[in-house]
Amino acid sequence: MPEFKKKYDFPAGEILVFHKDLNWTSFDVVNKVRYELCRMMGVKKLKVGHAGTLDPLATGVIVLCTGKATKRIESIQATEKEYVATLKVGATTPSFDLETKEDTTQDYSHVTKELLQDVLSGFIGEIEQVPPVFSAVKVKGKRAFDYARSGEEVKLQAKKIVIHEVEIENFDLPFIKLRVTCGKGTYIRALARDIGEALNCGAYLTGLERTRVGEFDLDNAFKVDYFLENLKIDVS
Repeated sequence: MPEFKKKYDFPAGEILVFHKDLNWTSFDVVNKVRYELCRMMGVKKLKVGHAGTLDPLATGVIVLCTGKATKRIESIQATEKEYVATLKVGATTPSFDLETKEDTTQDYSHVTKELLQDVLSGFIGEIEQVPPVFSAVKVKGKRAFDYARSGEEVKLQAKKIVIHEVEIENFDLPFIKLRVTCGKGTYIRALARDIGEALNCGAYLTGLERTRVGEFDLDNAFKVDYFLENLKIDVS
């Protein structure tokens, strides 16, 4: 865990790196930090934004920018990301993760580590990826997940993304663990779906941790509550 700075100037601009807990949304983190900083400083408003959404069922690095540093959000979002993802093969869910229950099961006895390695090699480089319907992608002014959760069908367009590396960390069927480095806009849930389709048995995400955003990794990250409970602000 990093050390606290001797002095923070949140209105002038700070980049804060947090380790997001399970079931927190990215906006939960922003709202919590903004509220507590405003309360501690005795101010009504403070700009706070995050540099890249992390799903509620994912943990790990989320970068927040305050004050004038919010101008750096776009450049931080454009940096390389690293994830550790756990997939279950031989089954699918509508959300491609644990948000929804399994809706199909398939035989995966043909899947070997060698086959998986061969399949993964096909995802390296610039590829097209259709975002999950359970995502914040906007369609006609609404978020895609609003359509999905209300049972409405919505068709999303494929987008070009870049996968730099996919490495097998553990192979213990029906579960596999992968380390993924990728560019902006990559949905690891969608990657799990596509890997499952390429393996011809289906797959979905059962765990996800973002371990790095650009230069910011877990070693740089504070737990949100720990940071706020131990932060000392000079309001004199």
